[in-house]
Amino acid sequence: MTRLGRLAAGLATATVLSVTASGCVTVHGELEVVPGATESEAAKALEDFTVAYNKADKAYDPALDEDRVTGSLGAINQAGLAARRKNSPEGNAQHKPLELTDASYAIPKKAGWPRWFLADTDSNRDQDGGKQDTRWLLTFVRTGPDAPWKVSYLAVASPSEIPKFRKDADGYAQPVPSDTTDATLATAPAELSTTYTDYLRDGAPDVFAPGSMTSGWRDARKNTRRAGFSYQYVDQALDSGTFAPLGLTTEDGGALVFFSSKHFERQTAAQGLRPTVTADVEALLTGEVKSTLTKERVSSQLVYVPKKAAGDATGTDDKVRVLNRLPGLVAAQGS
Repeated sequence: MTRLGRLAAGLATATVLSVTASGCVTVHGELEVVPGATESEAAKALEDFTVAYNKADKAYDPALDEDRVTGSLGAINQAGLAARRKNSPEGNAQHKPLELTDASYAIPKKAGWPRWFLADTDSNRDQDGGKQDTRWLLTFVRTGPDAPWKVSYLAVASPSEIPKFRKDADGYAQPVPSDTTDATLATAPAELSTTYTDYLRDGAPDVFAPGSMTSGWRDARKNTRRAGFSYQYVDQALDSGTFAPLGLTTEDGGALVFFSSKHFERQTAAQGLRPTVTADVEALLTGEVKSTLTKERVSSQLVYVPKKAAGDATGTDDKVRVLNRLPGLVAAQGS
């Protein structure tokens, strides 16, 4: 194992909760398939999250919303708040309360716990109408009857990018099956984290549509240049426990899927030089930056997975489209 590989392994976070791509885990003998939540429960969960998020953002205090976030959003949110609190202990002087309105809910049925649902909302962080109009999509997960609803994924997308979900006879959304051998989709949703990180490293499997979060990101890495410095990258799948993918089937036979990944960037300086350490990095830094700086980021992706095309068609219509990527620095190490 390379030195960077050992560092990546050492920084990796262990998780204990198991959630599949469909969110289906049966515990305590609960075998009845039921809706994950009622609409009133979903609305209350959204309200509770927004209140906690605003309190935490105003005070830069991760303790104020730690029981309302989990998974990749939790990792990004908690690390970000901790860094900002260290740099601005007096709190957020620029705080603007987040408002999430015009909410609709896609609630799948499942047996046992955890259960989950998707909230499609309008935020006050955009311009309504036109090219700047966006929707905030949040996945809420609950691990048991006495556990709070927590947001595991957040993605921002334009209204036109959000497909219509397939519903059952009772109007409930249909989760993506956890079976990775499902032959109906162009790519197995449960394997997306591994597929994505393999693609970033090797350019294969070539299942993603070109764009800034796929081919553009690979090109940017290859072309990163700074005199006296070298760069290395390690990408790791992050697909178990609270970081497991969540997906819903769409009316056209495809799927909208959220998944997580982890990314390391190491900057090594030539003798006499030192990597630049920003305030946000300094706040999360362990060790002393002498000649190397390794940044660890957690990232969540929202993708549309089309249904598998007939025959041997290989056009962009068969490719997974990355609609949104939300990365966040969660740790840094110097040496």
